[in-house]
Amino acid sequence: MNQMPYSDWIGWQRQLRDRIGVLQVAGLRAVLDDPTPPAEGEPPLGLQWLLCPDIAVQSRLGPDGHPARGDFLPPVALPRRMWAGGELRFHGAPRLHGEVLRQSTVQSVEEKSGRSGQLVFVGVEHQYTCDGDPWLTETQTLVYREAGASAPPPAPVDPAEYTSREELNPDPVLLFRYSALTFNGHRIHYDQPYATGEEGYRGLVVHGPLTATLLMRLAQRQLAPGQCLARFRFRGLSAAIVNEPLVLLGRSGGDGVELLATAADGRPVMEARAVVTAAAG
Repeated sequence: MNQMPYSDWIGWQRQLRDRIGVLQVAGLRAVLDDPTPPAEGEPPLGLQWLLCPDIAVQSRLGPDGHPARGDFLPPVALPRRMWAGGELRFHGAPRLHGEVLRQSTVQSVEEKSGRSGQLVFVGVEHQYTCDGDPWLTETQTLVYREAGASAPPPAPVDPAEYTSREELNPDPVLLFRYSALTFNGHRIHYDQPYATGEEGYRGLVVHGPLTATLLMRLAQRQLAPGQCLARFRFRGLSAAIVNEPLVLLGRSGGDGVELLATAADGRPVMEARAVVTAAAG
């Protein structure tokens, strides 16, 4: 039987439902070191990455711990999968106990050759509603690449160019708890021999969505009264590694906040930009 061309997956859709629970809100706040009780204030930024997970039975998992390909995402043969980046556009706010619907669509599949070898980029759009009201639109870019392939690390940046700076040390417990909250079975986040021996990292890898959430929270703290986030775009540049300091940098730029996460040596890990608007009402 001939395999379908990757392009035939463009347009495939899937709907998943979930409900925003106390455990999810309290759990995310806990890993972010935020003591706010779950019933107070709006649910935290980044909550969508805990909702509507792709839950597969054990027999449908691939060797990397992800659900096997070919159900919703195309069956790309390249073994290594990474979350390259994405964009969030906010339309409203979620509510504790609200019912969430996520409508997902494969928007693009593109094959390329780069410095790290053969690559396949898959673009997915997620439309989220909460109790039937528009919440956010997420576009997500996944990249698949060859085993053992890696691009040269980006050049260090000067942190003096940024006006705000925070630092944390992601340890294995943080990675384990975030994997549990997001139902993320990718072995690079908890299986040290696999991460180093099979995928060639220096150690366990910090989740891209976790780094993006930390940068969003930094942008949120830069907002003036009466402002809110309208869009947030981020792009992964290199892997953040467990037990290595992660530096979060921010500065005002135009109608928003420019953000960067770096390793302690200044190597960029993720760049992002948050666009700010006046809060409704």
